Amino acid sequence: MTTAIVLTAVIALALGIGAGYFIFQNLQARKDEKKAAQIIREATQQAENLKKDRILEAKEKFLQLKSEHEKEVNRRNAELSQAEARAKTLEQSLEQKVKNNKSKEEEIDKLKARLNSQIEANEAKRSELQTLQEQQLRALEKIAGLTEQEARDQMLETVRATAQTEALQTAKNILDEAKVGATREAKRIILQTIQRTAAEEAIDNTVTAVPIENDDIKGRIIGREGRNIKAFEAATGVEIVIDDTPEMVMLSCYDSVRREVARLALQRLIADGRVHPARIEEVVEKTRREIDEEVLAWGERTVIDLGVNGLHPELIRYVGRMRFRASYGQNLLRHSREVARLCATMAAEMGLNPKMAKRAGLLHDIGKVPDFDEETPHALLGMKLCEKYGEHADICNAVGAHHDEIEMKTLIAPIVQACDAISGSRPGARRADETYMQRIKDMEGMAMSYPGVESAFAIQAGRELRVILNAEKVTDEQSDTIAFDLSQRITKEMKFPGQIKITVIREKRSVGFAK
Repeated sequence: MTTAIVLTAVIALALGIGAGYFIFQNLQARKDEKKAAQIIREATQQAENLKKDRILEAKEKFLQLKSEHEKEVNRRNAELSQAEARAKTLEQSLEQKVKNNKSKEEEIDKLKARLNSQIEANEAKRSELQTLQEQQLRALEKIAGLTEQEARDQMLETVRATAQTEALQTAKNILDEAKVGATREAKRIILQTIQRTAAEEAIDNTVTAVPIENDDIKGRIIGREGRNIKAFEAATGVEIVIDDTPEMVMLSCYDSVRREVARLALQRLIADGRVHPARIEEVVEKTRREIDEEVLAWGERTVIDLGVNGLHPELIRYVGRMRFRASYGQNLLRHSREVARLCATMAAEMGLNPKMAKRAGLLHDIGKVPDFDEETPHALLGMKLCEKYGEHADICNAVGAHHDEIEMKTLIAPIVQACDAISGSRPGARRADETYMQRIKDMEGMAMSYPGVESAFAIQAGRELRVILNAEKVTDEQSDTIAFDLSQRITKEMKFPGQIKITVIREKRSVGFAK
């Protein structure tokens, strides 16, 4: 009985477990179906959202491509318009040249007609002279008391005087015509030379803008209590102007070499991020050495472009230094390149050696580049440099005589002088600030004449003079004396508008090395 009850209980339990498992499986299946449906709905929703996003992106891309296409079409239309304008200008120039050629042909025809008329007049005078001679011979034959030899001598003397008078008059006419023709030919050569030589006029400025990423960098450039900006200006001699202009720092200096060194050094300091006095001096010195290498590269590039061969390496370096010099605001290298091309063209028109003329034109202002011997005129100093480095005697004479310091001994010399005047007198080529530049140099030279002065820089367009002293050689009391004495000398010896601030800086640095 007990066994039957137990067996019945076991069977009931098994049936209950089976029924419960079946019910659990059904419930689990329903949950999975609901979950799958939920997943499908979410996936469908995400797909719809993704589809909408892709459609929006495609529309934006289409609009962007459309805008770029319109810009490209506008740019090409502008280029076509410019090309049409240049073509019209060229056509007008050709028409003008054709008209000029026609006018020259008419002048030649008129000159031929004048020569023919003069020849006919001379023939008429010759026949008239023969008639007079015959009349004189008949008159002399009738004169009593004259021998045949005396009559012949008197006749020869009369003919000689008449012929001499005619010859002098003819020579005068020929000389006048030659002068007129020479003047016309010289004007033609000069006009053709100017027209065939393209000129790029650009005035060198005294300010350079250095872009920065954000205005927070200005604080690092200034440094604590302005020590970084003071160290930078003392190392480069260039004033840093930091104002409200967003993302921009200005460098002000009349010397383009200093300004270029300062620009490159400042860009490297900003990129490096380490801005402090020691790092500033290191970067400025390294940049200055690189600028020297760039000077040589500019010189080599220039002589290659112009086809000037066999130039001494030192002269090539001087040519490169012209890149960072200006004459009356006109860049010296651009000016020398233009003079070289003008000289070559004019020499070819005159049947002279164009290569030698080009060489003389390139080197004519080489005396403005060296920093030594500032008392000698630049033309004579350039001639000495050319002689020192083995240039031809004709080139040396052309360089030394292009401002009439010495006598012109070759035909190249007046060509160089004329082309120098043409290049300098083009509209917009120069401006009259040479006096200002000389005043700046005089101020710096006056400051450097004091013992213990390491460097001197004129900044703020010459309104301030900063003098850097060697702290080991000059005391604080002596620095006060230098500032006072220098202000008195500038007041007495120089002429300038407004007032000039003299700032004397004596900074002592102590450096130690831990090993």
